[in-house]
Amino acid sequence: MSQGLITAIYIIAAILFISSLNGLSSQETAKRGNVFGIIGMFMAVVATVASSQVSGLGYITIAMIVGALIGVRLALKVEMTSMPELIAILHSFVGLAATFIGFNSYLDHGVLIGTAQSIHNVEVFLGIFIGAVTFTGSLVAFGKLSGRVKSTALSLPGKNWINLSAMAISAFLLVSFVGGDLGLTALIIMAVIASLFGIHLVASIGGADMPVVVSMLNSYSGWAAAATGFMLSNDLLIITGALVGSSGAILSYIMCKAMNRSFVSVILGGFGNETFVQNTDVDQGTHIETSASEVAETLSMAKNIVIVPGYGMAVAQAQYPVAELTKILRSKGKNVRFGIHPVAGRLPGHMNVLLAEAKVPYDIVLEMDEINDDFEKTDVVLVIGANDTVNPAANEPGTPISGMPVLSVWNASKVFIFKRSMGVGYAGVQNPLFFKENSEMLLGDAKVSVTAILKNL
Repeated sequence: MSQGLITAIYIIAAILFISSLNGLSSQETAKRGNVFGIIGMFMAVVATVASSQVSGLGYITIAMIVGALIGVRLALKVEMTSMPELIAILHSFVGLAATFIGFNSYLDHGVLIGTAQSIHNVEVFLGIFIGAVTFTGSLVAFGKLSGRVKSTALSLPGKNWINLSAMAISAFLLVSFVGGDLGLTALIIMAVIASLFGIHLVASIGGADMPVVVSMLNSYSGWAAAATGFMLSNDLLIITGALVGSSGAILSYIMCKAMNRSFVSVILGGFGNETFVQNTDVDQGTHIETSASEVAETLSMAKNIVIVPGYGMAVAQAQYPVAELTKILRSKGKNVRFGIHPVAGRLPGHMNVLLAEAKVPYDIVLEMDEINDDFEKTDVVLVIGANDTVNPAANEPGTPISGMPVLSVWNASKVFIFKRSMGVGYAGVQNPLFFKENSEMLLGDAKVSVTAILKNL
């Protein structure tokens, strides 16, 4: 394939990638956006493999087949609740690939002298640094999201100085490497430091901020891909990496703003954050338990109803009976809407995807800012598997979620909370909502509970 044709395909693929991001901006166009992305990536892979600069096509084909089989198996096997950790582990692959390519590009490249060599060395160094941070940071994120690592924030003595020292030493190694003083030794030392830095960076971020971490790592993987593109002189890889990196950074900023978090603090591993010790043994009062029949009776008399879903709904796969409940209530003339917190679940848009999958109408699924002021006029709120996102402790100082905007469900006339147990949420903070006078607990599996309510209706 001629270089001119490859360039033309790359341009078309880049346009498709941009169209894909545009399509993903709303639920109605998300499927179309995914299709654009798939077509663009297919064209990019075919054009790259067909390039005259690519050799060892047999090995590449075998690797692609093996990778495709693994990808298909994972896609068919993974549950929606496990998508955040799957995305985290996939980010780690991008980081590892960037690291390997960086070392390979340093050890095997054409003749470079003067400025060209200095630029190439900077590209190699940054590619390995970003790749190593992304690789180990994503592994820690995978561990936290999958429950293999504690979700609480790691707080080593002088953690901020540890981060600053890692950055300062890396900067010194960059100067030494570009100047030709240390060569491969500088790269190896930096890769070790960057790997440890990535571990500490993500480990220092608490469970409540993990959705932002997933988005942040997505951005890191994009910049790692862009650095790889510079090393390989692949224009499309540079464009694709820049798109992923910038869009991930923008999403992380939007989420930090929605959670009243410092963007700089989160991307630097909780830099400057206080360490909180939450006492979950404090007596909050006595909770009131209810039954499915009592919930059904209250719903039958209510006019304005808001459903607030959370990760527990995803775990129980209760979105389908919830959608059926919504359909029945609306057929009875009830005003039923959904309130979605920006970080509900463990992935941005997690709840929106589940509800769309269950055919819940898009127009009744509202964001937190759109519905928070309406709770005072709401008769009944059904909190299905949510915890931290409806925790009034966020309005009090001295907790890991202090300052985080939450859905003010306690302002409604009646609140029914669907939970498996009275345990704390992912952030490890006790929820005073459970013990308020207008709140009642429907303990058990959310899917079973909602199905029981349907029978009583």
